[in-house]
Formats: sequence, structure tokens, C-alpha cells
Amino acid sequence: MSSLRITEDAAPSQSTLRGWFKRSSNPACGAVLNRAGAVSQSDYVSIHKDYISIRGTSKSFVGRNAVVHALSEVDLDIADGEFVSVIGPSGCGKSTLLMLLAGLEPASSGTMRVGNKNVDGPTPDLGIVFQQDVLLEWRTALQNVLLQAEIRGQDKTAATARAKELLAMVGLQNFLDAYPYELSGGMRQRVSICRALLHAPPLLLMDEPFGALDALTRDQLQIDLLRLWSKQKMTVMFITHSISEAVFLSDRIVVMSSRPGRIEEIIKIDLPRPRRLSMRETPEFLAYMQKVTAVFKTLGVLRDEEGDDE
Repeated sequence: MSSLRITEDAAPSQSTLRGWFKRSSNPACGAVLNRAGAVSQSDYVSIHKDYISIRGTSKSFVGRNAVVHALSEVDLDIADGEFVSVIGPSGCGKSTLLMLLAGLEPASSGTMRVGNKNVDGPTPDLGIVFQQDVLLEWRTALQNVLLQAEIRGQDKTAATARAKELLAMVGLQNFLDAYPYELSGGMRQRVSICRALLHAPPLLLMDEPFGALDALTRDQLQIDLLRLWSKQKMTVMFITHSISEAVFLSDRIVVMSSRPGRIEEIIKIDLPRPRRLSMRETPEFLAYMQKVTAVFKTLGVLRDEEGDDE
């Protein structure tokens, strides 16, 4: 299969998606049918069963005028059932890392393992949600979710029951027959998430899924996502530019440097679950936000003090 390149800020086109639909082995079916304390990798893995293992992974792209080094020597372990957010400046390789893990792009060097399998090509047993919902405009909300079941050859009756259950969990039980143009942006993204979860994948990859939404809708979708994550017992890698979002959702936050992207720091978020929106006003929550912000200030990504621009 030829490699598919998705840039940091781009989502697949409709024509590209239609090509993916023909490959039931393509993990994109899951999407379109779908410190405060620092923690070392060795310390973390010693007390958790890792589900994802990334070792010495780098990625470079050959451009028209130069070679672009997107990622450099990334090492990361993610435990089974863990919610990990990856945050960093634009162009640091966050989305590239996600595509490598999905098997949609080959790494230039290093190894990646999901479960007991090395990632050496597209993996069907996962779900992906992009920033754009990439729904099929000629299918209803329920039909968009069920498209994955059709491609995978799943039992229609069982799949329909699960699709309705998922849509009800995100408040769309009264919009099963609505077409995408009849849904708000937040509602469309809920359908996209349900589509990615239809086959109950053990791994969900999310590439800035709430980035284009208004603040209120974004808050509600964060709550919806955590509810789904808790019920489905899956591992989540979540790409974001929002420090507050990363702290609110995550067990750990992976902070990346500018390109070529490296893991600068891993911050464990020791806040109680279930998470509530009111938690964002607590001193503990604000301390974690300040911790992440401090890393970006050290890297020069954020500057707000007098004289920083001189």
C-alpha cells in the first residue's frame, strides 16, 4: 500500500477518504467509517503494563528544496487504558507521531509497538478522529456511524444497536436520521467519535478533534469523551494545542519541543476522576497548567515577560 501523508494542519479530502473506504484493513476506517512532577519512562513503565512502546523513532520528509526533519529520537511508553495528551507548538510533529503509530506513515528510524505487534503498516484494530469530522454528506448520522460496520462486515443488527447506544451516550439519540448539514459542528464531531468507536477499538487516536469548535461546545465534548473513555476502557492518544484541555483530560501530558519534535518533558496529572469542569478553578489544576506553561517558556515557545521580544 502506498503511504499516505497528512500534514500537521490538514485532514484527508473526501476523494482520499473514498479510497480508504475500499480497504477494510486500513485503520482510518476507525475515523472515516469510520511534574505536578516529572516522570521518567523507566519509573512509569516499572509500575504499569505498557500497551504502546515507541523507541528511537524519527521521521523525515523529503521536500522540494530540503529534507524536513519532523521527529527526532522519540521514546514513549503508554499504559493499557491510559489517556495521554501530546502538546507542542505547531509543526513539531505531533500529528506525524500519531500517523506513524497508526501505520499510515513509515518511520524513518526506530520501532513502534502496539500491544504485541510491531507497527509496520496500517493497523485495523484502532479508531482515529481528525480535527475535521469527514462525515459523508449523503448519509444520516446513524448511517455514517454504521459505514464502518459495513466495511468490516459486522453483523448489522448488533452494529446498529451499538451505534444507537454510542450516539445516545453523546446526546444524539434524537438525531439518528439527521444529515450532516442539519447538525452543528459539535454534533458532527460527536458522530465522528461514535464512528471511530463502533468496533470497540482498544486504541483511539485523536488529532486535535475539538480544535475548530467554540469554547462551550469544546467543554461539553471533553466531558462526553471522558465518559466514553471510562465506559469503553480504551487507550487514548490525544493531540492538542490547549494546555487546559490536556490537563483536564489526561493521565499524563507529553510536552514536545519545536521541530524536529522531541519529548521535552512528561508530566503526570494526579487529579481525581471523574473530572468535573469546576476542577479547572482549583489550585491543583492551575499548578499543572503553570507547569506545562513553564516548559514552553523555557523552550522559548511562550514569551510574556518584559524584554522577551528584545
